[in-house]
Amino acid sequence: MEKSNIKLTTAEIATLWKTYIQNTAVRCFYKHCLQYLQDEEIKSIIVEVVVLVETIIGKVETIFEKENFPIPKGFSDKDIDLSAPALYTDLFALSFVYRGGQVIIPHYANTLSRVTRIDIYNFFAECLYSETELHKKSLNLMLSKGLYDRPPSIEYPQNVAFVEHQPSLINTLLGEKRPLNTLEITELFVEIERNAIGLILLLGLIQVTKDKEVKDYLLKGKKLAEKQIDTFDKLLKENDHFSGFPLTMEVTNSTTSPFSERLILFIISSANQIAVSALGDALAVSMRKDLTAHYSLIIAEVMKYGDEGLKLLIERGWMEQPPQPIDRNDFYKS
Repeated sequence: MEKSNIKLTTAEIATLWKTYIQNTAVRCFYKHCLQYLQDEEIKSIIVEVVVLVETIIGKVETIFEKENFPIPKGFSDKDIDLSAPALYTDLFALSFVYRGGQVIIPHYANTLSRVTRIDIYNFFAECLYSETELHKKSLNLMLSKGLYDRPPSIEYPQNVAFVEHQPSLINTLLGEKRPLNTLEITELFVEIERNAIGLILLLGLIQVTKDKEVKDYLLKGKKLAEKQIDTFDKLLKENDHFSGFPLTMEVTNSTTSPFSERLILFIISSANQIAVSALGDALAVSMRKDLTAHYSLIIAEVMKYGDEGLKLLIERGWMEQPPQPIDRNDFYKS
């Protein structure tokens, strides 16, 4: 990696710090999976994931060391029990790689628009390329195993059309609903898919968590994910040709937790942040008033749930503080 005398910007510090923390967390998840995977094709992809994650962690550490910047604590082998029985099936491990790519690829792409130092830019460009290749492999393997349900298809339109003027706002709000357009269908499908995978993740964590407070919090998350699946599935089924996302059980009968409670709460808190962003994207492209109302309400519920999780992390002393600038107000105190 090229050497630079230019100090890191706040954007570069933030993205490097966040990337490091998140990669140390997912490393724990995949290291647990690797202990029990039976399917050789899936195992090969998970090995690739672990190698990539370890490489990214190592490169961020090197950058921080050269900058004399404190290396975050993140997560380590202390947060996993490699002797614990498998918690999820091989198929869920593959689905997790695919779903992870849907989140990580936009993260790296967005990061490229925020960083300016060329060595940092090149690092995240490499991350983006590697993650895209992994995502493609996981998608192809899911398709070959018949695990992936493609988003709904439609008959191609015959011509270009423009939205007709609605003379009455009451008509728009309370009148007969128009059919969903492709933008709205896509977002509903993606939201169902995201929540279905999240629900399976939660079911496994609830099953093994012994801490009552943490378990109660996870149970709230389960109800929230189920509510979203039901709401969005109902909206899709109103259009005769579309049906929702089938949920299959990919959790074993293990009751021994492979993960620390701190790691479990971090994973769910990260999922909440992703949910708010994804729901915001869906809200932004939806033009039907009932959809915008649903998204607005659910965003508020997810944010409230996320706040409860952050409070729990802080109360337990488990939340690592992001890098802070100097508080100059301290200098002004007499």
